Order: sequence, then structure tokens, then C-alpha cells
Amino acid sequence: MTPKPAVKPIKFRRSLFWDVDPKTIDPEKNAKYIIERMLEFGNDDEVRWMWLYYSPELIRDVVNNRRGLHPTVKPLWEALTSKTS
Repeated sequence: MTPKPAVKPIKFRRSLFWDVDPKTIDPEKNAKYIIERMLEFGNDDEVRWMWLYYSPELIRDVVNNRRGLHPTVKPLWEALTSKTS
């Protein structure tokens, strides 16, 4: 497997992280929180960044195990992150 190229953290929008100060979010420590918000409310650029920055396994784990994803959004992400044989 080819390693992903280095991807720089992005500046998080206040409207995406309304409940915390976006400047205090750590992309490594808060990865699952960030992924969940971006799956729910992220714009195209944020979702693209998420796909480049985080591993498919981590994104899949968030989709399958986090309770915060809205039931109308979850099936889309399950389909997009499912492993095909």
C-alpha cells in the first residue's frame, strides 16, 4: 500500500464546530469528532480533506460505530466506506 502524501491540517469553520473553539481542535486527538462532523455537515473541500487526511479504516470505524450520525446520512456513508470483495 502506498502511503498517503502529507496533508496539511485545514482551518476549521466555526459553523462546523459551533460547540467548541475551532482553534483548539487537534486533528489527531479529535479525529473521530472531526470525521463525524465532516460526514454530517462538511462542505466539499472539508470532505475531500478528510478523505486525504484520515485512513479509510478510521473513517469506516466512525461511520459504523459513532451514534452521532443522523439516520438519513448514515446509509450514504456506509455505502461509500464499505469494503467490496
